[in-house]
Amino acid sequence: MSEKNSPQSLTLSVQYPDPRLKTLVTRAKLKRWIGAALFAPAELTIRFVDADEGRTLNRDYRGKDYATNVLTFAYNEGEELPDDAPTVADIILCTDVLEREAAEQNKTVEEHTAHLIVHGVLHAQGYDHEDDEEATEMETLETELLGTLGFADPYAQEKSELPST
Repeated sequence: MSEKNSPQSLTLSVQYPDPRLKTLVTRAKLKRWIGAALFAPAELTIRFVDADEGRTLNRDYRGKDYATNVLTFAYNEGEELPDDAPTVADIILCTDVLEREAAEQNKTVEEHTAHLIVHGVLHAQGYDHEDDEEATEMETLETELLGTLGFADPYAQEKSELPST
């Protein structure tokens, strides 16, 4: 998972059934953000949905009856694959949640979308945050990758709210 891929190793499909972010979050920006977080060949679909579709997907596949910001469906996760086999995943972003969270966190929609794309691409490649150690590793990597893209630490607000010791 440590070697950077080349741009031609990404097959990307972008879907906007919820078109609100289509002009702001362009294919070129998505490719740039994905490229920063991609360590191997990949076939990815990025899909922007409204709260109804986001809630349905989260309920049907995760058993959680609410719309969430990003869902990653990694189709070959945990499989023994040849080294050159691509990561295959769908990354679903819920525009309603994304816009609300950006406002709550005093971030631009673009900045928050870049973070969620990086987050989803890392999930697609097997990164997770189920326990504190995994969460720290993933958050550190997200912060580093977003920094290379010119974005601030997405967790800075949370870190500043921690009680000092």
